[in-house]
Amino acid sequence: MRNAEPRLKTASSLDEPLCLSFANTVHNYGSDDLLDDLTNYSALAEWACQRGIVTNRELQRLRQEASRRPKAATTAFKHAIVLRETIYRALSATIKGPGPEMTHLAVLNSALAKALSNSRIIKKAGGFAWGWDDDEYPLTRVVWPVVRSTAELLTSGEMARLRECAGIDCTWLFLDRSKNQARRWCDMKGCGNRVKARRHYERQRLARLSRK
Repeated sequence: MRNAEPRLKTASSLDEPLCLSFANTVHNYGSDDLLDDLTNYSALAEWACQRGIVTNRELQRLRQEASRRPKAATTAFKHAIVLRETIYRALSATIKGPGPEMTHLAVLNSALAKALSNSRIIKKAGGFAWGWDDDEYPLTRVVWPVVRSTAELLTSGEMARLRECAGIDCTWLFLDRSKNQARRWCDMKGCGNRVKARRHYERQRLARLSRK
């Protein structure tokens, strides 16, 4: 496993549910050349900040807490990585037919119980919203919204739109919200163009061979 080069965050990728964004922090899933955006707790907290799970101020607080309690930060990070793999495997299995294994659901339900026990309804301008218990500041709080997002997706009608990218060496998941539901790639500018370029090259190669 090695660190991934920063991948461009397009508008479409930022519109994906949190659980898919979290699952997609791994590139080339299942290959020997797996790339990982999340290599430590600090990177996990930074991702959470990018996705709006925590504010910049909360990010600094999490980093300070992680520095003060390195063993707890390592444990929280390992928990997050196990959860990420479980989410990916559960959703990928649903795309391919059989659905999540019971062990996957057990992990998700355990994490969901913890997340929901810390969820709150808070008052906001113009109404109310989901919030989180701030009396404590556990390092695992960054994954609570991800767990809830997973549960919401699994129990929604949008599961029928869940896809796995058909791009070269890409295993990212996405929701196909196109009108004809024929979208094949997580990002047309990236994976889509690479596939088209590969096909163009192959057609030219075959044409050259046929002229010999």
